[in-house]
Amino acid sequence: MLQGLHVKNFALIDELEVDFSEGLNILSGETGAGKSIILGSINFCLGEKFSKEMIKDDESFSLVELIFSIDSEEVRKSLEELEIYAEDELIISRKLTMGRSSSKINSETVPITKVKEVAELLINIHGQNESQVLQNTKKHLEILDAFGGRELDELKEAMEEAYHEYKSAKGRLDELEADGKSREREMSFLEFEIAEIEDASLKTGEDDELEDEYKHLQNWQKICDGMNKAHSETGGANDCAADRISYALKELSAVSSYDEKASQCYDMLQDIESLLTDFNREISSYLSDTEFDEERFNQIENRLNLINRLKSKYGDSIDTILGELENKKKRLDLFVNIEAEYDKAKVALDSAFGKMKSVESKLHDKRAEVATLFEKELIEALNDLNFSSIDFKVNIDRTDHYQINGCDNVEFYISTNTGEKLKPLNKVASGGELSRIMLAIKTLQADKDRTGTMIFDEIDAGISGKTAQMVAKKLHLLARFHQIVCITHLPQIAAMEDSHYLIEKQVKDGHSITTIKPLDEDESNLEISRMVGGIDVTDAALNNARELKALATEYKKGV
Repeated sequence: MLQGLHVKNFALIDELEVDFSEGLNILSGETGAGKSIILGSINFCLGEKFSKEMIKDDESFSLVELIFSIDSEEVRKSLEELEIYAEDELIISRKLTMGRSSSKINSETVPITKVKEVAELLINIHGQNESQVLQNTKKHLEILDAFGGRELDELKEAMEEAYHEYKSAKGRLDELEADGKSREREMSFLEFEIAEIEDASLKTGEDDELEDEYKHLQNWQKICDGMNKAHSETGGANDCAADRISYALKELSAVSSYDEKASQCYDMLQDIESLLTDFNREISSYLSDTEFDEERFNQIENRLNLINRLKSKYGDSIDTILGELENKKKRLDLFVNIEAEYDKAKVALDSAFGKMKSVESKLHDKRAEVATLFEKELIEALNDLNFSSIDFKVNIDRTDHYQINGCDNVEFYISTNTGEKLKPLNKVASGGELSRIMLAIKTLQADKDRTGTMIFDEIDAGISGKTAQMVAKKLHLLARFHQIVCITHLPQIAAMEDSHYLIEKQVKDGHSITTIKPLDEDESNLEISRMVGGIDVTDAALNNARELKALATEYKKGV
């Protein structure tokens, strides 16, 4: 339910706050007072396109806030699916500055698309333009299905599932047919690629080992030169390190018996001599045993070239190449067994089509059943709205083209005068008639529609007298299931109010501003008398207003 509206610096509105109640909330006022501005502020907050003219003159921003109470567990769960978490209250706000706007839900900034998704769960705004959806025959199927309730919804869900299953099966068969056309060429290419990889006999990690060996052989001469020089300096030439250590040992030997420290140094140097002797023996053995293997070097170079060429074609590592090999084998197996796969896919397609056809038939039959009930109840509802000679028909044209919603094209036909043939609704109904027809449809859907709040703007267009009284009664019936906010000029509708608000234009500091205020019983009577008699409120007009209120009260007690 829409609990409250807060508007600041919007068009002619300086600042206003209004709390709405359950039931039928009536908004009235003189032509030009700003009723459209109130509705415009709500539409703006819920995502309507904006212009900088919405900002009140001499102000830098506009702000609109809508406060909703959440008392439906179903709505709460739907909000959570949108990642909106609300306990008992939800606030939607939108602020407009020069050239840009920002929206928030419960103080968290959200994109305007999220606001629109949330708004669809909470509020339905029915203006004159919405009645025009009846002129779009594509919407007629949606209206009929909405009337059908849960049983029809379940069939539609089954149809959607069957349709997707069919499309998937058909896509698989189409893919196999396309594969078949290029089968021989691609099989030949796959066989070549598989042989190319298998002939290489790749092993995981061999490229790293070969790279190390290749690097060694590539630098063999540098290694040998370095080892020779090291050997020459330590033991392979005159006056080398070994000779110098031998001379040093002789000097320490002569004095080691006289000094403990000298003896320790002598022992340490003997260890060094021993290590150096082992080092020279090792390096000499290495130099005598090693030689450059040119054949092995060429083998490694060729192997690495092969591996790198395969990497450039199939992946950046041997594991990736081997993975591609398995994929290509599976692809080749598919081609080899394509006839069996094709037969399997065709069976799956036939099965999916049969299931879809069966579900579509049930859906069509259910729609025909729902259409009969819809025709009957809508005619009764339209009679209540002073369509005295109404005839209405739901035409269901079944096609051979399967879609996600089945094969039905639905169009409404109507006759509003005795003796006239039924004709397409979008070609014969006037604007005022469309508004009443839409109101009748919403009344039929009242106990099925979970939207908490409905706003009606100018539902009274083109009607008066008895018809206005009937529209008022329908709005009251609708208000038993939903909170209704209705902008009206008609006293008959205003008299049916559960809460009454007056929209006025005033002059403040030389500027026109729009205000709204709740009316008590006496104030409501005065406003309704103004709607009855015009500017001058006469006793007769006031008595007429009281009589309308009394009749409305009596009607509400009896319903």
